[in-house]
Amino acid sequence: MRVLLFSFLIIVSFQAHSQDIHWSQFNDNPIFQNPANAGHFIGDYRFIGNYRDQWRSVTVPFSTLSLSSDSRLIKYNNIGYGISFFHDVVGDGQFRTIELQGNVSYHLKLTSDSTHNIRVGMNFGLNHRQFNSDQFFFDNQFDGISYNPALSSGETFQSDRRSNMSVGVGAIYHYYINERFNFIGGVGAFNLNRPDQGFFTTEIKREIRTTFFGKGIYKLTPDLDLVPGINLSLQGKYREFVVGSSIKYTLVKRLGEYRALYAGIWYRNKDAAFITAGVDYQSWFFGLSYDINFSKLVPASRARGGIEIAVRYIIHRFKPKKIKHRICPDYI
Repeated sequence: MRVLLFSFLIIVSFQAHSQDIHWSQFNDNPIFQNPANAGHFIGDYRFIGNYRDQWRSVTVPFSTLSLSSDSRLIKYNNIGYGISFFHDVVGDGQFRTIELQGNVSYHLKLTSDSTHNIRVGMNFGLNHRQFNSDQFFFDNQFDGISYNPALSSGETFQSDRRSNMSVGVGAIYHYYINERFNFIGGVGAFNLNRPDQGFFTTEIKREIRTTFFGKGIYKLTPDLDLVPGINLSLQGKYREFVVGSSIKYTLVKRLGEYRALYAGIWYRNKDAAFITAGVDYQSWFFGLSYDINFSKLVPASRARGGIEIAVRYIIHRFKPKKIKHRICPDYI
């Protein structure tokens, strides 16, 4: 059984895991979604954290942590920049992926009133992958009675780690009437240089990942907004299509006070449905989602998917108003 599991994990490492990570709350991890999102927010500095725990009911859980921060240049406010990091651990062999990315974007107004806007962006990433073969069990370590870790596995690994660079680009279009009626759509392409991620002599190219997304907000009542979204990700044979919507209810927004609640239902094709909940509190956002699996893995997963947490904090610098004093002439 352990040998079969080892073989499965090797296949996962070289084939299935050539796919990039994914998120249920994709709109709450904007730089990962598209590098053109760097600096695209109201405020001065944005900090985001995401955590996903998946397949705990099936095997050793898949655990992913993502951190990002972005802003805009002070003198050149149309240029955004950001940095993102994620750490992913999978399975018994602790197959680990660590990636650090730098992102830059440029904002172009298509109309003077800022109703129509385009942002283009680019990212450069350093990717590192490794696994721990000491965590596996092999037939050679069975002494006839029980498993004996002191025995040699009889396996020789040429390398258990690999590092490479990746390049990606993206563009978004923003139609903005006001805070409660606007739309954003974009396209991104990642791993354009097709880095080699094979651990052994066989060259295994990382597939290009192409993403398309759209999201908006539409006022329903004085306190209620519809927040729909759609996301399509293509990478090799892998296809992920997510569609759904949240409802936003604003509790208070006046005199420096702001609080709002979110609740939503989303669908990921041939895989899962998931529910989301969130809260805005001043400059903070806290989001929570849970996947309900209905794929062919249901007999093992028992419909349990993954839980995901998103946290965002935006810093607004105080900008005092410039008051111009006029000197009245003596004859007045």
